[in-house]
Amino acid sequence: MPRAKQPRRLVALIDSVSMQGLTRILVALSLLGVTGCAVLGPKLRAPDLSILEVQIVKGDLFEQRLKARMRVQNPNPVGLSVRGITYTIELEGQELGRGLSGSSFVVPPSGEAEFDMLVTANLAGTLLKIVERTRKAGGSPPTELSYRLRGEVKLDKSLLRTVPFDQKGSLRLR
Repeated sequence: MPRAKQPRRLVALIDSVSMQGLTRILVALSLLGVTGCAVLGPKLRAPDLSILEVQIVKGDLFEQRLKARMRVQNPNPVGLSVRGITYTIELEGQELGRGLSGSSFVVPPSGEAEFDMLVTANLAGTLLKIVERTRKAGGSPPTELSYRLRGEVKLDKSLLRTVPFDQKGSLRLR
């Protein structure tokens, strides 16, 4: 009978060692995950985006395709390898358009880059709202329009895969 108990004790000992070893491995991996993210992936500041120019590419009364020339400035000490951008553009508080840009480019550390993105918009609806609001206020037609550009920059080679942005500015009308 004592022999039958020995294998059970051995199995129990092996199981407890395996559980202790597994627990140690899990704790070590957890600590590595927590500290590894801090060491390997610095927290990135949001890039500054601004609209340089907007051109109408084609369109009709209900939908227009616009080409927006953009500038992105990188305030970070590391380069940003951009693989795309999702965005929404507002004019005078009215949503003008939204979309995706699949352009890939690199913004150097503490540097800037320019790129083009296409915007699908409803200019007629947005401009009518702006004109009506100006008319109700008794003002003359605006010479500048305020804009808001918000969305996310999708990064290619980073632990942090997206960086949100929310920028405001103004466009001069010609």
